[in-house]
Amino acid sequence: MTRSQIFARRSVMIGWDAGSWLLALLGFLLVRHEFSLSERMWVIAWAYVVAAIALQVIGGFWTHLYLGRSKVGSFDEVTSLGQLVLAISVVLGSTFYIAAPLFSRGIAFVMPALAFLFMTAGRWVFRMSRTRGRRNGEAAGVPALIFGAGDAGHQLAALVDSSPDSPYAIVGFIDDDPRLRFLRVRGYRMLGQGSDLVRAARATGAQVVVLAISQASPQLIQKVSDHCTEAGLELVVVPPLREMISGRLELDTLRAFNVADLLGRRPIETDLSGIAEHITGKVVLVTGAGGSIGSELARQVRQLEPAKLILLDRDESALHATQLSIDGNGLLDSDDTVLCDIRDRDAVCAVFTRLAPEVVFHAAALKHLPMLERFPEEGWKTNVLGTLNVLECAATNGVEHFVNISTDKAADATSVLGQTKRVAERLTAWYAAESGLHFLSVRFGNVLGSRGSVLDTFRAQIDRGGPVTVTDPEVSRFFMTIPEACELVLQASAIGDPGDVLVLDMGEPVRIIDVARRLIEESGKDVQVTFTGLREGEKLHEVLLSAAESGSLTAHPLITQVSVPHVQPSDVLAGHLDRLDNVDFERLGASAPNRRTTTGRGSR
Repeated sequence: MTRSQIFARRSVMIGWDAGSWLLALLGFLLVRHEFSLSERMWVIAWAYVVAAIALQVIGGFWTHLYLGRSKVGSFDEVTSLGQLVLAISVVLGSTFYIAAPLFSRGIAFVMPALAFLFMTAGRWVFRMSRTRGRRNGEAAGVPALIFGAGDAGHQLAALVDSSPDSPYAIVGFIDDDPRLRFLRVRGYRMLGQGSDLVRAARATGAQVVVLAISQASPQLIQKVSDHCTEAGLELVVVPPLREMISGRLELDTLRAFNVADLLGRRPIETDLSGIAEHITGKVVLVTGAGGSIGSELARQVRQLEPAKLILLDRDESALHATQLSIDGNGLLDSDDTVLCDIRDRDAVCAVFTRLAPEVVFHAAALKHLPMLERFPEEGWKTNVLGTLNVLECAATNGVEHFVNISTDKAADATSVLGQTKRVAERLTAWYAAESGLHFLSVRFGNVLGSRGSVLDTFRAQIDRGGPVTVTDPEVSRFFMTIPEACELVLQASAIGDPGDVLVLDMGEPVRIIDVARRLIEESGKDVQVTFTGLREGEKLHEVLLSAAESGSLTAHPLITQVSVPHVQPSDVLAGHLDRLDNVDFERLGASAPNRRTTTGRGSR
C-alpha cells in the first residue's frame, strides 16, 4: 500500500469517527428532544460535540489508533476505540457538569454510546465489504473443506478471509460434534460430520480438506485420510501446537499430511530450567553420538551450554556428520570427538580418566532385532558388556549423572535385543545403588526416521517399485519423533531418581500397515504390500511395561517411573540364569571363555 493510500484511509477513518459524534448528536436530539432545545442548550450541545471531536482526533493519534496500531475492525482496535470514547465521555461529562449548570446529563451518557455504535458500525461495514470482495474475487484459491470448527478452524477462516492471496477458498466446514450442526464460522456453513465428508466435498467441488485440529488423535487422522483417499482429495493439516508461534496459526505453516501425523500431536512441555541445572557448565559425554538418538541428544545438549560436549562413537563417518551438524566445521581435530569402541574396557576407561565427564548419555547400542536374532553374541558384547564397561568406568571416575538409553523391547523381553537391554537396565540400577550416584535408564519405543527405521526401509522399497514388506496386517508399534524422544530423555534425566527406569509416554500404538500405505500414497506410485510373517523374537504388539511392572507418576505427565531388580556385574559375567530373568546365555553366545570379548560395536 502506497503512502497516499495510507493517508487516504486514515483520513476517511478520522472523518467517519468525527461524523459519528455528529450523528450521535442528531440521534440524541431526535429521540430525546425532537430537536426542541433552547438556544443555550443548542450551544452547550454543539460545544460538547466539537470538544468530543477534538479529543477523539488528539486521543486517536496519541494512542496510535489512527497510526495503524491495530488492524481495522479487529477486536483489538474496537477495544482501544471503546476505551478512548469512554475516557472522552468521563472528561467532558465532568467538565460540562461543573461549567454548564444547564448541561443535560443525558448527553454525557447517551451520546458517547451512540457515537461508539456508529464508529463500530462503520468498521463492520468496511470489514464485511473487504471479506466479501475477497471471497468473490477472481483470485480465489483452491476450494477447501475445513475439518474442525474449533479455535484452529476459526483462526484458519479468519486468515483465509484476511489474506489477499490465500491458496484456499473455503466452501464449508465439517465437524463431528453434533451440537455444531447449525454453526456458521465467519459466515461459512457447517456441512455435516466426518461421515459426510465425501458427500460434502462432491457437492461443493472441494479439492482439498484442511484438518484444522491441532491435537487430533492418530485414529481421527487416519480416518480423515482414508476418506480423502476415497474421494481423491488432498489432505492438508495444521501444525502441532509446539510448531506454532504463541499458539497462533499461519497459512504458510499448513502442510501436507505425512507419516509423522499418525503419531498424534501432543505438545511436549519441557522444563528447560530443571534440565539446564544438570547440563550447563558441565562436561557431558554422549556415547553412540553418530547414531540417530545420540546425534540429536548431542545437538540438544549443546543448546544447554555445557562446559564441554564430548562425542564418542566407533563410526568415524557418523562422528564427522554429527560434529558438522553441531558446530559446522567437522574437522575432527579436537578432543571433543572420540573414536572408541565401548567393548574395549581399557579404551573406555582411558577416555573417562583423560576427559573427566560429569554427565553421560549412553546411546551406543546394537538395535536391529532380526540381525541380533541371527548374531546374538554381538548383541551381548555391545549391549551388555559394552554397557558394563561404560558403567564401570563412569562409576570409578565419579560421574554425577548417567542416563542409559533403553527400549520398550526390554519389557517382557522375547528377543535378543530386549533381553540384552533388560540386563543393561538392571546393571544401571545396581551401579546406582552401589555408588549412590545418579544413574538411571530411559525406555521408549521406535523412533520415526532413525537410521534403519521402517520409514527408510519402506521408502527404499517404494523407490525400487515395491513390494513393501510388512510382517503382519495387525502388527503395531509405538513411535515417537527423534526430537520428541530426546527432549523427554533430557527431561527424564533431570527428574528421575537413582536406579529408576523412566518410561516415556509414546501415545497410542500405530499400525505398521498404516505407515506403509501413507508412504505409498505420498509417493503417488502403484506399489503392492506383501506380508511376510512375524520374525523370530518379534511381538505382534509391543508394551512399555512388563506384566510384573507397575508404573508410578513423576513430575512430568509424559514420563512414568518403574523399578527393576538389581543385578551384580559378577552375576552377569558368571551367567547366573536364575538371577537374570532366565536370560538364555547359551543362545547369546555368552559362555565362560568369551564373556568379556572386546571387539566391534554399533550406534543406536
